[in-house]
Amino acid sequence: MSQPLAERLRPRTLDDYIGQHHLVGEGAVLRRMIDAGRISSFILWGPPGVGKTTLAQIIAHKLEVPFYTLSAVTSGVKDVRDVIERAQKERFFNQASPILFIDEIHRFSKSQQDSLLGAVEKGVVTLIGATTENPSFEVIRPLLSRCQVYVLQSLEKEDLLLLLDRAIRTDYVLKERNIEMKETGALLRYSGGDARKLLNILELVVESEESDSTVVVTDELVNLRLQQNPLAYDKDGEMHYDIISAFIKSIRGSDPDAALYWMARMIEGGEDPQFIARRLVISAAEDIGLANPNALLLANAAFDAVMKIGWPEGRIPLAEATVYLATSPKSNSAYLGIDAALSLVRETGNLPVPLPLRNAPTKLMKSLGYHDGYKYAHDYPGNFVEQQYLPDEVRHQRLWHAQHSPSEEKLYQQMLRCWGKRYEK
Repeated sequence: MSQPLAERLRPRTLDDYIGQHHLVGEGAVLRRMIDAGRISSFILWGPPGVGKTTLAQIIAHKLEVPFYTLSAVTSGVKDVRDVIERAQKERFFNQASPILFIDEIHRFSKSQQDSLLGAVEKGVVTLIGATTENPSFEVIRPLLSRCQVYVLQSLEKEDLLLLLDRAIRTDYVLKERNIEMKETGALLRYSGGDARKLLNILELVVESEESDSTVVVTDELVNLRLQQNPLAYDKDGEMHYDIISAFIKSIRGSDPDAALYWMARMIEGGEDPQFIARRLVISAAEDIGLANPNALLLANAAFDAVMKIGWPEGRIPLAEATVYLATSPKSNSAYLGIDAALSLVRETGNLPVPLPLRNAPTKLMKSLGYHDGYKYAHDYPGNFVEQQYLPDEVRHQRLWHAQHSPSEEKLYQQMLRCWGKRYEK
C-alpha cells in the first residue's frame, strides 16, 4: 500500500523545507546552530502540520547522530529510561549527543518529565520536544529552563501554494495523473495553514476522480468531496482544533447549547479535560472580561475541580462553567487594552520611568530626584489625586476603552470622576 501523500512529500533537507523562515532561513537562529553542527535542547511549539517532526528529523540527519523518537501518548517512564540508556552506550567521544524527539511532549506526566532531567542536563541526549500547547503550562519548570522554546507559525498562502506545486510536479503518484490546478481558494481555506491537511485534501480530491481523466481542481470540487467525506482529510486528528475553535466561538457568541454540544464532541473524542478547562479560563478573561469578572473565578474553580475529582465527574463543573460563560455579558476591553499597550511599547521602546514614580532605596537615588513629587493616593479625598503615571512621550495615550455592560459602565464612570476629560468618549 502506498504511503500517504504527506509522508511521501516529507522534506529530507532544510533546502526542501517549506515555511518557518524566522527559524531556518538564512542567518536564522536554528539554521546557524544546525550549520555549526551543535544544537542545544529545545521545544518546538506550534499548530499541527507546520513541520515540527520533519524539522527534528532533518536536524538529526544533518548532524549524523542517532535519532530516538518517543510519543508522549504511548510511552512511559520505563521507555524514557531505556532510550537514555541506549543513548549513553551509543555516544562517542566528541560526537554530538543523540537526539531524543518527543512528540506531544505536553502530554508527558511530571514523572516522565522528571526522568528526562538528568540526561538533558548532562548532555546524554539533546531533547527536541514538539507541542501544540503552550509549554509554560505543561512542561515542568526545571525541564523548561534547560530548553529554548521556538514558536512555529501556520504556513502562509505562498508556502501552501509552493507545496501544492511541488506535490503535483514531484510526487511519483500524482505525476501519473493529469492535474490542472484551476482554483485553490477552498484548498487553502480548509487547510488553515496546515501542510498535512492540505496534502490530505488534495489526495482525497485526486483519488476521487477517474484514474484516466484529467483532474481539474476547483473550489466546487473540493467542497463537494469534503461534504461527501468530511473526515477523510482529518486522519491525524486535526479536527480537534476546528472543534475547540467552534467551542470558544459559541461561548463568545452567547450560545450555551452550541457550546455544550462542542464540549460533548471533545469529551466523546477523548479530549484531555485539562485542555478544555484551560480554554475556559482563557475565554473567561478574553471574551467575558470586565463585563462579568466572576466568570474568571468560576472558570478557574472549574479547572481546580477537574484536577481534584478527575473524570468522568469533572464534566459537570466544566459544563457549569461553559454555560455560565456563554450566558454572561461579553467584553474584550482588557484583551484589547493589553494588546494596545504591547503595540505601544514595541513602537516606543524603553521610555524612562518618570522620576516621581521611581523607587529610591539609596541616598544617591534620593539626591538624583527619585521619588520626588510622588503623591500618595490614600492621603487624598476619595483615595485619588491627579498625577502623571505614563512616560512624557506617551502621557496622553488611551489604552483601555470601556465597553457597554452594566459592570464595565461602573468602572468607566469611576474613571470619569477621577480623570474627567481624559476618559470622555
